Amino acid sequence: MKSLHNNAICFLVFLLFIQCKEVPKNENEIASSKNEIQYAKGLEIYKHKGFTILKITNPWPNAKENFTYILQEKNGIIPDSLKQFTVIPVPLKSIVVTSTTHIPALELLSVENTLVGFPNTDYISSEKTRKRIDTGKVREVGVNENLNTEVLIDMKPDVIVSFGLNNSNPTLDNLQKSGLKVMLNGDWTEQSPLGKAEWIKFFGALYGLDAKANTIFSEIEKEYNTTLALAKKAPNKPTVLSGAMYQKIWYVPQGESWASLFLKDAKSSYLWAKTKGTGSLSVPFEAVLEKAKNAEFWIAPGNFSSLKEMSDSNPHYNEFASFKNKKVYSYAVKKGAKGGILYFELSPTRPDLVLKDLIKIFHPELLPNHKLYFFQKLD
Repeated sequence: MKSLHNNAICFLVFLLFIQCKEVPKNENEIASSKNEIQYAKGLEIYKHKGFTILKITNPWPNAKENFTYILQEKNGIIPDSLKQFTVIPVPLKSIVVTSTTHIPALELLSVENTLVGFPNTDYISSEKTRKRIDTGKVREVGVNENLNTEVLIDMKPDVIVSFGLNNSNPTLDNLQKSGLKVMLNGDWTEQSPLGKAEWIKFFGALYGLDAKANTIFSEIEKEYNTTLALAKKAPNKPTVLSGAMYQKIWYVPQGESWASLFLKDAKSSYLWAKTKGTGSLSVPFEAVLEKAKNAEFWIAPGNFSSLKEMSDSNPHYNEFASFKNKKVYSYAVKKGAKGGILYFELSPTRPDLVLKDLIKIFHPELLPNHKLYFFQKLD
């Protein structure tokens, strides 16, 4: 009996040892874990037994702050060193998001039914989510700069996923002081096409659907890279103009921006590709006309949806060869029921479709069977 008793004690000690090993004991062990993100520069995800560490390292451009969230699974044990951070029980049962770019991720993961609130729902283009809005399942929660605190407190979502333009976010601070869980999402700061798309893993982690998110992203990555390889067969690089006038100033994508990288990957010669920066460059009209008067294509001329609308707005547009030759392509034609532009909502998650569109425009012989998804030729 004594031997049996000793064996039982040893077995219990062994079990305790195994359980202790399942939880990181110290900062070194936690720090040595592998980041599961490959392309996104502002997102890090570290998986552990019972919990996930999710870091937002670039919540807004040139941010010095970063944000860490701990996603706690049921019965998951969180090390004391991590309890200083916001702890969010997962999988989520309800969520409020504040950018239309978050909608496709929820739908691809088949968790759109957990969306309970959104600021200015008219911007949402997705037919599936619009049906939920029309039936009252998704409530209006104000605008991003002034979310309706009372409505959100009444709703009590598991988490509010928002974004910050800088380190001053009084509305979000008030929501947190009211006991609500708030997460910042920095997908909009990513500049590489696959970097933006990889943020679906952010939502995968919130729902315990990491494997599904990885599979979805892998398919998008595969399609993008396959299309990228196809583009290398292009025999030439047509010259491209982009942007449009706003109050006498022309805004063009800078050479290191998300939009510019698409044009590069589609094997075109974007006329401002060598400029430095990831935002928009303001250029006087005369300078644009001098440089781009003979450009073969004009991509994304603001939110115009016809050539007449463009010329009515500014007769000088008629001076460009791309306009005269009707080689102007816009993403603004395809809209949701309330006027939201689908491109703004879906393109960050589906860069493969954007790239295919551009290659179809510049090098139609490479994708003879592709039908333009986002862009449309203006008449």
